[in-house]
Amino acid sequence: MCEDLGFEKLLGEEGFFACLLGRSPSGAGRGPLYGPDLPVVLLTGGPGMGKGRLLRAVRDHFATKVPVVYLDCGSPVYADRAEPEPGARAAATEALVEIARRLCTWQGTGGSFAFPRLFAGLAVIATGAADGTPAAVATEIERYEGLPQKRRLPGLRTGDFWKGMVSGSIQNLLAALAGQALDPYSAAVSNALLDALFQSLAPRGRVELERIYGGYPGAAGQPQHGLRNLAADFQARGEARELAEGFLFRALREDLEAAYASASGWLRRVGRPGLLLDHAESPLGERLLRAVLTDRRGGQRDRVVIVGTARRADGGAFLYGGLPPEEVVPAAEFRPADGGPPAWSRAGDGRPDRAPLAGGALLLRMPFLTGDQLRRETERRQTRVEPEGGANRRRIDAAVARLSGGRPHTVIRLAAAAAAFRMPPDANDRDVLEAPLRLPGDGAPERPVAEVLLQELLMDQLPVKLPTEHRDEWLDLLTHLSVAHDEECADVLLRHHQSGHVNRLTAHQVATLLTDTGWPSCGRHFIGDFGLRQMLVHRLYGLRPGGAAWYADHHLLRDHYGREAADGEPPGGEAFGSVVTHRMNHHLVSGGADDVAGHLAATLPGRPREWCAELLEIAQAPYPGGADARRERAQGLVVATGPALRRTVDQLLHAVWLCEERTRPTGQETARTLAQLLGLLSIMEFEGAGQLGKVATQWSDLAANEQPLLRCACTEQLGRRR
Repeated sequence: MCEDLGFEKLLGEEGFFACLLGRSPSGAGRGPLYGPDLPVVLLTGGPGMGKGRLLRAVRDHFATKVPVVYLDCGSPVYADRAEPEPGARAAATEALVEIARRLCTWQGTGGSFAFPRLFAGLAVIATGAADGTPAAVATEIERYEGLPQKRRLPGLRTGDFWKGMVSGSIQNLLAALAGQALDPYSAAVSNALLDALFQSLAPRGRVELERIYGGYPGAAGQPQHGLRNLAADFQARGEARELAEGFLFRALREDLEAAYASASGWLRRVGRPGLLLDHAESPLGERLLRAVLTDRRGGQRDRVVIVGTARRADGGAFLYGGLPPEEVVPAAEFRPADGGPPAWSRAGDGRPDRAPLAGGALLLRMPFLTGDQLRRETERRQTRVEPEGGANRRRIDAAVARLSGGRPHTVIRLAAAAAAFRMPPDANDRDVLEAPLRLPGDGAPERPVAEVLLQELLMDQLPVKLPTEHRDEWLDLLTHLSVAHDEECADVLLRHHQSGHVNRLTAHQVATLLTDTGWPSCGRHFIGDFGLRQMLVHRLYGLRPGGAAWYADHHLLRDHYGREAADGEPPGGEAFGSVVTHRMNHHLVSGGADDVAGHLAATLPGRPREWCAELLEIAQAPYPGGADARRERAQGLVVATGPALRRTVDQLLHAVWLCEERTRPTGQETARTLAQLLGLLSIMEFEGAGQLGKVATQWSDLAANEQPLLRCACTEQLGRRR
């Protein structure tokens, strides 16, 4: 797979990241973008948009030129490392130590980094080691012994005022507490450690610790008080521990800033250091982002480039401080397709401590692949000789474009699976989803590409807040919800499929979880991403033999809205004008096409405008698996009975259904069919028939240009991404 696919402009010599980091991939200097008040850059986009792929590409392009660390905040490794000593470690501290250790071995321009400020805080929280003996505390501190030390650079005197910090602290601590059995949280342990730390430092080192830890909440300028408070907050867990962890992150950035701001750093170091936080929507990632955004909102400045990922389109709810939607000021954003990066300055309202954290963020909207990029990717993978005219390749290109919507990961997987695939005659795009795929380097057997994508896009990227008891059933629930239109419709399905469960998810909860995961919404479809919905619909039809699960779900909804209509026909919700129309939609796709055609023929006279709107709503539906006779039926090649009005409406229903499903090309043939059928209706003897002539022109023009007859957010996505 091409790591740079879709990212060429962002990663280039004059690209966004070269300007942000102050150095190009070839090593040329670049005037730094923004600063000294840097925004935290958040890559926003749902599953499959390539956020992690872009972060890894930034690391690979720039890490030999500027110090760049990639950190997977979703990895369990940091919590696992913290587990043996929960009183002295946390996932956040283990992540910070990982960053520091990598930069301690930086071999690029300017040499390695040292982290004495961070070390001081880590050493104090080490007093929470469970054993409680001086030896146990010393052993915990020794884990960090490489952090404050730095190899001497020839000809320069660097770091002298931190000299002896590690060995002096540990030796003095052991000497002071030898033979004593003390509670691990007793004042004697922390006092001895603090005395050891400060005694081992040169005056400049003590001044630095006073500046840093004297500013800790409640320290009143006294660094010993600040360090004690830091340790106490860490032991208290909860929000107090988060405060301590955030301060340690500040200390790490202060160490990096000092390395650049010193006389030797000013002479030898170039660009800016970078920290790339993948899966930053995880609790660890959000904690780190919240800490740096809070610090910078409060006036703390450093040159560390922070780039994180965010699934939600708005960057994450934590950025907005719980404000109601009408009061939210969105974070600044950058869309690479619109050109160069925008000017950025911190949004302020005169109350910096109360301003939402969004004011310190810049959202980089992950780019969808253009039509040209998509075609190049599919062509690059073709392995067979194309038939004359390349018809199969063009059909594959169209199917990949519609099913992926330009989502890079989906494009890559579909293009790989379809490399040797032959679309059946008059194929539905969903036929491509059965193409076999074997993952590179994976010894597992081939699997249908739809199965691979659902695993990677849904099960490997579960919503962060999805309760544990629903994780195993998440895919099945979404599969059934692929036929739902709005929350009421979804709730009917959820009540049925969670029957007997003590803890059940509601449609509102599921919609929120989908939004949090980065999936778009649509007013007419509960699963608002067209490609994801097609994969789920495909899975639903194959869930039981003969499409039984598909028909059962549609029959459940058909009967529900039939009862609603019998009780007085209330409004049909956001997706439909009436519950009768909603019922007819589910009846159409579950074997009731003849009944629906009869209903439409009976309700047309006298109300052509309303009738056309109802026809479009009814026909906005997928087609079940198996042979598809809609085209023949639309063209009158299937024998139908009844009056001319009934037969013509039947044909028109199937022509409109073909157009609205959006998984087949329509083009000139379908456009002519629509124009002909609506033209026939317009000259029939019923009230308002003449009004259908204008509709014939409008609908045939849309179909000829592959445009939807009824627009919604899903179809807007298709048009925008192609």
